Amino acid sequence: MRLILPLSSLALALALPALAQSPTTSPAAAVERIEQGNRVTEQIPDIPADLIERLNRYQNTRSALVDGWTAEGCLLVSTRFAETSQVHRVCEPLGMREQLTFHPEPVAGVAVAPPGAPQDGFVFAKDRGGDEFSQLYWFDTQTRETRLLTDGGRNQNGGTVLSDDGRLMAWSSTARNGTDRDLWLRDMRSGQSRLLLQEGGTWSALDFSPDGERLLVSRYVSANESHPGEVDVDTGTLRMFPVDGGTAAFGDFRYAPDGTGVYYVSDEPVDGNPSEFQILRYHRPGADPVQLSTVPWDVDAFELSGDGRHLAYVTNEDGIHRLTVLALPSHAPVALPELPVGLIGGLEFSPDGQRLAVTLNTATSPSDVHVIDLRAATMARWTKSEVGGLDTTGFVAPTLVRYPTFDTVDGAPRTIPAFYYLPARPTPAGGYPVVISIHGGPESQARPGFNANTQFLLDQLGVAVLVPNVRGSSGYGKTWLTLDNADKREDSVKDIGALLDWIAQQPELDASRVGVMGGSYGGYMVLASLMHYSDRIRAGIDVVGISDFTTFLTNTEEYRRDLRRAEYGDERDPAMRAVFDRISPLKNARRIDAPLFVAQGRNDPRVPYTEAEQIAAAVRANGNPVWFLMFNDEGHGFRKKSNGDYFGAASVLFWQQHLLGQ
Repeated sequence: MRLILPLSSLALALALPALAQSPTTSPAAAVERIEQGNRVTEQIPDIPADLIERLNRYQNTRSALVDGWTAEGCLLVSTRFAETSQVHRVCEPLGMREQLTFHPEPVAGVAVAPPGAPQDGFVFAKDRGGDEFSQLYWFDTQTRETRLLTDGGRNQNGGTVLSDDGRLMAWSSTARNGTDRDLWLRDMRSGQSRLLLQEGGTWSALDFSPDGERLLVSRYVSANESHPGEVDVDTGTLRMFPVDGGTAAFGDFRYAPDGTGVYYVSDEPVDGNPSEFQILRYHRPGADPVQLSTVPWDVDAFELSGDGRHLAYVTNEDGIHRLTVLALPSHAPVALPELPVGLIGGLEFSPDGQRLAVTLNTATSPSDVHVIDLRAATMARWTKSEVGGLDTTGFVAPTLVRYPTFDTVDGAPRTIPAFYYLPARPTPAGGYPVVISIHGGPESQARPGFNANTQFLLDQLGVAVLVPNVRGSSGYGKTWLTLDNADKREDSVKDIGALLDWIAQQPELDASRVGVMGGSYGGYMVLASLMHYSDRIRAGIDVVGISDFTTFLTNTEEYRRDLRRAEYGDERDPAMRAVFDRISPLKNARRIDAPLFVAQGRNDPRVPYTEAEQIAAAVRANGNPVWFLMFNDEGHGFRKKSNGDYFGAASVLFWQQHLLGQ
């Protein structure tokens, strides 16, 4: 597992849909479009030099993420020293970081060859300009050469899994027809690849059996439905596993060290009773599954040591991660050192199984790599990422609040969890202005991880920040996850209206100065919130957001369309299309009466750039200020440092002018 804090990206050249209900004569026609290199802007003022200087240290924070162990006991980590994140090697605590990959595009999806593999190195994924058509590459540690493993075409490749001896590699790919994610198999000695499974739909490779003869796989339907199975590597024969209750969500799925039993995460019923959360279980053929996690929260990830003596798993408890390590086969808990309260990723055991590398992130410190010695129950820090020379003791951690919303549960008001950041400076006479930050997904969850932009708003601008997990967020059970599906979509928008009510009741906050921002689905939430509450929201920032579900589903990449229909509804159904028309920010753009900043990547395959262009033109037709920003070398978010820095500076300037009135 890896903590993925920034948005990712991708793009298609699509025809701009007609702007429904837009006037025939629009002030947008007079807007000047400025192109500077890969950056396209409309109506964004020049960024003042003093603002760039104030932001400089915050924008020069760094992070490091665990990728895996090498055979000699070094760690591969992903970090950025220039424009993009690349793979580095570290061989001791706080040791020198040696950069191994040097690419203009960020490197991701690293899978390290295990000890005894035919070759020493690692597999990684890389796309072009954020288009998400990632290809797989092999980095050879001895020669330092990189070679392409996949066909290099306009298709997606990822989810790499290596066998225990490193001789086989499985991955998912859309190469066959551009829509379905099939499973492919590569012999790492001969270099020959073949199609292993083509059943249609979205398939993932999960784990090879210890002897390399079988492969655990899963077909993903939605956040609430997956179907696990097992493939014979030689014949390609697929055997699906029965699912208790008929339908369930599944997470990780791994063979036990003996190759007969399995460890897995699912929300199947427990003893015939429905389960809200995804629980870690162990199952041997002929026996009932054993429940290993005991808290009523999701297990986000787990990992088994190569020597078969330990299992580590992470629970997500109200947005905070907790680490547990079990001894095998007894499943007895192992003593651990005290870990900071925050987020935990990585989970990579050393080749000898005695050390566990993790990525730790807190609200006041960026991600860094730590190693836990399981015998001594101690922890050593292996990377210390820079924070631009800032004093970290001045960073602010949030408190978790719950505010009542519009409906009830068992006769009591339903409450919405939110992380609440308050500036350390004294409360101003009128209260702190507020920015509401809404996560994407929607099957995602806001967590209290480090965010340099949030710390700038708190420290430099004196702005409070609220980060809610409205209905439909993950982490709170499968009932909560489905509360915004299909025609219930705007119930989550009502949760933002309830948050505005809560803000008005807090004496330390200024309810007359509230801004809202979000990315991807969170961008839709920004537009929908402005559509309903422009009288209570002063300004909004929409990043790669959906402006109309019908045009979005029509134009999103084909391999994503059915997956998104499972969440949002099917635009081909007249009744659902009528719902989309009713809730569409584009078709209701006349109701958005607040300044808007729209930011987009031109190569976005998920939310096509046309979603941004059409809403910017429609809202601008109301006579409202609309700032527009697009990067031609980005996709679903901004992964290049210079682009992210410009967007961050423009965002602060937008808040200064339209939220703070400066």
